[in-house]
Amino acid sequence: MSSGLPLARVAVRPDLRAPDGWFWDLPAIAQLRTGGLELAPVTVLVGENGSGKSTLVEAVARAWQRSLTAAVKHWGPLPSPDESELWGELELHGEYPRPQGGAFLRAEAMHGHFSSLDEGADGVRAFGGPLNARSHGEGFLAFLEERTTERGLWVLDEPESALSFRSSLRLLALLDGVVAAGSQVLLATHSPLLAALPGALVYELDGDGCTPREWSELDLVQDWRAFLDDPERLLHHLLDD
Repeated sequence: MSSGLPLARVAVRPDLRAPDGWFWDLPAIAQLRTGGLELAPVTVLVGENGSGKSTLVEAVARAWQRSLTAAVKHWGPLPSPDESELWGELELHGEYPRPQGGAFLRAEAMHGHFSSLDEGADGVRAFGGPLNARSHGEGFLAFLEERTTERGLWVLDEPESALSFRSSLRLLALLDGVVAAGSQVLLATHSPLLAALPGALVYELDGDGCTPREWSELDLVQDWRAFLDDPERLLHHLLDD
């Protein structure tokens, strides 16, 4: 039965495999055990470092990747030793059978993932040349732009780390286009620009858990506004302490 979205809701298995996992100490992750997380065509997670946004999107991506068919290649990087066990605790509710397109990209694993693509002739042809021969941001965008026709789930963890302001605008337009074509986006970011994706359901992760917010209410938006309005005032206060 189709929900209308590749991934409509993330919940926690009733029979936990790692009931004492460190990730349950994060309020946003603990909240999953009681209410789950409802997703939209575009869902954006924001919050301070350590709030759990990367932990959550990486776990969702790994659980999703495990459910794809063996024929799907290069959806995301191979698991890394530092990934949590949270992925095994999740139940993913959505469209079935699952669409096989999209991608998972995180800044820390991007170079290794692109190297695996560059080593194969098919990958080089698909992306118009080696991805790692380009700048970090250009390789990132080239990879995504070649996958826009593949309907599915796009999971991005802090993609702004590779991108300039103008490249971030290019990514925003790209993601808006894939959503219009029927794909879905789950994004963790520190960027107020990317958090402004049209129609996004934005969750702010903090000590209270995971709360829906309007873009203008986000701490990161208010902080950037305060800085850009008067950078000298903030820097004077910071550097005089």
